[in-house]
Amino acid sequence: MAKSNMRCAGIDTGKRKLDVALAVDEEPTDGARLRVDNEPTGHAALSRWLRRHRVARVGIEASGGYEGPVVAALRRDGFVVVVFQPVQVRAYGRFILRRAKNDRIDAALIAASTAAVASIRPPADPRLASLAEHLRLLEQLSEDVARLKNRRESCREDRLRAHWTAEIARLKRLWRAELKSLATAIEAHPDLAARLKLIASIDGIGLFTAIVILVRLPEIGQASREEIAALAGLAPYDDQSGQRDGARHIAGGRERLRHAAYSAAFAAAFHWNDQLKALYRRLLAAGKKHKAALVACARKLLIYANTVVARGTPWQTRPAAG
Repeated sequence: MAKSNMRCAGIDTGKRKLDVALAVDEEPTDGARLRVDNEPTGHAALSRWLRRHRVARVGIEASGGYEGPVVAALRRDGFVVVVFQPVQVRAYGRFILRRAKNDRIDAALIAASTAAVASIRPPADPRLASLAEHLRLLEQLSEDVARLKNRRESCREDRLRAHWTAEIARLKRLWRAELKSLATAIEAHPDLAARLKLIASIDGIGLFTAIVILVRLPEIGQASREEIAALAGLAPYDDQSGQRDGARHIAGGRERLRHAAYSAAFAAAFHWNDQLKALYRRLLAAGKKHKAALVACARKLLIYANTVVARGTPWQTRPAAG
């Protein structure tokens, strides 16, 4: 393959520091490295350094949100930024047999991974970033409630059980208030509000799940059904090689999105959505296990959401088949 001499940068993100390295056509360059603070002054210095080195594309690894401010700053400055999941960078490192690990090596590996990317999706709607922060609070509150319920379950002291019960009730009230606040924030953007209404029109998808899909799946309505399933980690993959014929399985994807879709499908397939009820029964009759059938229902629920957004028309209940 002909060399394009494309110069890419890779950023290894820490809470306080950013380590940066360059690569040309997937080959790291010697000596061209930078370390800056992960704060606005450091981001500005990084931008100047990237321009001086004529960088065409910047790659960075998702790191629990620490990458967010620098990604936003670089995109504002006109750079093409690719955000990788850690598993992608590790897989590329294994492919090219680079196993050593430290911040500078990681930055160089990210730079090489960036040069190897064949096509780049446009960045997500920047309005979704602040909505995602708000959504994360709701998800964390739900996790806190689940933990406190476990503590209450194992507690034998009445006074302590009453304490956990009161704390659970407080967190649930806070969750409901924050959900209302987040919905109000979405309604301030007519296009997002319209998309949310379409998603929530589907039987079995409540307001919270609809918000998760809207925020965590910005590709909704613009991707194929196969891509939507893969992005959520709900696409079934074959496990076959030679004489081996293993069971199909799901892998990867966006964990919080997958969890929300699965939880919604669990209720929808038993109570709220006639199409999913029929699908669940057909799969069980065909010999599928309970969990595999529910995964298929979760996948179908996201496909329904993708369809209504793509068409711009609300969900319409059809007579259940068989």
